[in-house]
Amino acid sequence: MNLKRIVLIIIGWACVILGVAGIFLPILPTTPFILLASWCFAHSSERFHTWLIQHPKLGPLVQMWQSGQGIPRRVRNRAILAIAVGMTLSALIVGKWWVAVMLAIIGISVSCYLLKLPLAIEESH
Repeated sequence: MNLKRIVLIIIGWACVILGVAGIFLPILPTTPFILLASWCFAHSSERFHTWLIQHPKLGPLVQMWQSGQGIPRRVRNRAILAIAVGMTLSALIVGKWWVAVMLAIIGISVSCYLLKLPLAIEESH
C-alpha cells in the first residue's frame, strides 16, 4: 500500500468519525465530513467506499450527492450554521486577528459553495 492511499484512508475514517459525531453535536456539520470521507475512500479504498455508500444512515446522503441530486435543504442549512458557529468560536478562542480573517474567508467560501449546490427533494415520512 502506498503512502498516499494510507493517508487518504486515515483522513476518510477521521471524517467518518467527525461526521457521525456531527449527528449528535449541533456545532459539528455532518454533511461535509461524510462527503469528504466518500471522496477519500473513492480515491483510496473501493471496499470502504462501498461500505459508506451502502451504509443505511450515511449512504443516502452520499448517493444523492453522487447522482447530482444535491443535498437536502435542512442538511445544507445546518452545515452552514455549524460552520458559522464553529468558525466564530474558534476565532474567539484563538484571539488572533489574522486567524479570524482566515477562518472567515474559509467559512464564507465553504458556505458559498454549499449555497450553490443543488437542493435534493426531501421525501415526506
